[in-house]
Amino acid sequence: MGLTKNEIFNDQQNQIALFAKVFGHPARVAILQHLFKINACVCGDLVNEIGLAQPTISQHLKELKQLGLVKGNVEGTSVCYCIHEENWNIMKTVMSEFLNQDLTHKQECC
Repeated sequence: MGLTKNEIFNDQQNQIALFAKVFGHPARVAILQHLFKINACVCGDLVNEIGLAQPTISQHLKELKQLGLVKGNVEGTSVCYCIHEENWNIMKTVMSEFLNQDLTHKQECC
């Protein structure tokens, strides 16, 4: 499998691809849904809620945090995660603009 040449695509295209990747795994979708439902979460709660092993949940949280959709605060020996509202709204705007594109005229060639 070849390497993805991100540098040949513009920033918006790369950003859309990264956002789409986040939603490409049902565990990350479930984590986001749970965080929205309770508005904060300790990682252990996610293990109980979603039913995956702690290392698996941690890996998915790491990906969500790297993209900036969640943020975490250390509270004693635990990390409390929540939705990063500003970045979530940016993602919604970018994805909405992309998904709301419509053809301006009917193409008969396909």
